[in-house]
Amino acid sequence: MFGLIPRETAFFEMFKKAAHNMIEGSRLLKDMMENFRDPVGQASRIKDVEHIGDSITHDIARKLNQTFITPIDREDIHALASALDDILDLVEAVADRFVVFKVTKPTEPSLKLADILYQSSVAVGAGIDRLGQPHADVTECCVLVNSLENEADRITRDAISYLFEQEKDPIAVIKWKEIYENFEEGTDRCEDVANILERIALKHI
Repeated sequence: MFGLIPRETAFFEMFKKAAHNMIEGSRLLKDMMENFRDPVGQASRIKDVEHIGDSITHDIARKLNQTFITPIDREDIHALASALDDILDLVEAVADRFVVFKVTKPTEPSLKLADILYQSSVAVGAGIDRLGQPHADVTECCVLVNSLENEADRITRDAISYLFEQEKDPIAVIKWKEIYENFEEGTDRCEDVANILERIALKHI
């Protein structure tokens, strides 16, 4: 279906670029959690990646404004670009919280959530890579993202429950609750991308 009408296909490459940049950001966050040596420097590198993501998102918006016939619906292009940008924004937000809150070391739930967010990002990237291909099947990627999001929900719920039951310092409760929720929201945004990909695939079967 994608090949029936000659259309501007540069969007697919731009989405791949955005997705791979987003994966790099989540990889750096996972590495930050697992090798918590220089949080200020590590967060700064993630911020640099987030700036690159902003630039790619602006490029997609500019291209959309200049293109008359698009390969997929305009609203899907806009939604997909925004959702990918949202994932990276939350990756950067998590890294920033570790610096601003002066966290001394990650907790076990934060290590697990960082790994899940990275896996979700990779699955999203795999789905993006299939965009524009004839009979593109993104089902496997989307099912994996949904499964990972459910796991992140469970870990976040258990971690916050433990905070309220065991943590005596109310400031620590506030800090970690926000960090956990930002991690979990990142996996939510990955699920948003998966839903958009499924919607696009259904339109072009």
